[in-house]
Amino acid sequence: MAEEILLTKEGYDKIVAEHEDLVAVRRAEVAEKLKEAIAQGDISENADYDAAKNEQAELEERIHKLENMIRKAKIIDEEELAGDLVTVGLTVKVQDVDTKEEEEFTIVGSTEADPFEGKISNESLVGKALLGNKAGDEVMVEVPDGNITYKILEIMKK
Repeated sequence: MAEEILLTKEGYDKIVAEHEDLVAVRRAEVAEKLKEAIAQGDISENADYDAAKNEQAELEERIHKLENMIRKAKIIDEEELAGDLVTVGLTVKVQDVDTKEEEEFTIVGSTEADPFEGKISNESLVGKALLGNKAGDEVMVEVPDGNITYKILEIMKK
């Protein structure tokens, strides 16, 4: 079977919305650019035509990638998660044991990861280390700069 892509409902909806926009709106825009470039005449040395063809190829590649993600998606339903162990779809509040600094991470599939929004992949070093642990556990994470030990303070559904 094809490899599943873990997604939260929110992440799945974003992918579907992007796909719909690319198919319904962007395809027509690129087709119009191509039509205008062809109308200019000789396409063998037409930079606008070449740019439009490249844009079309990139657009179709992205559409194909999104369709593949939608087909392979396994949606994580937060309502079905127990919330007692760290798993994909849950938010974890942790404290660095050394610095006492607190952070919150939402564990998501790799396609949804966005560290700037606090969404970390289940395949990342921190994500992998936190998975399967419960509140109160201390977890050592091996990172390139050394080791970080986190104490899991709380596991929450969003």
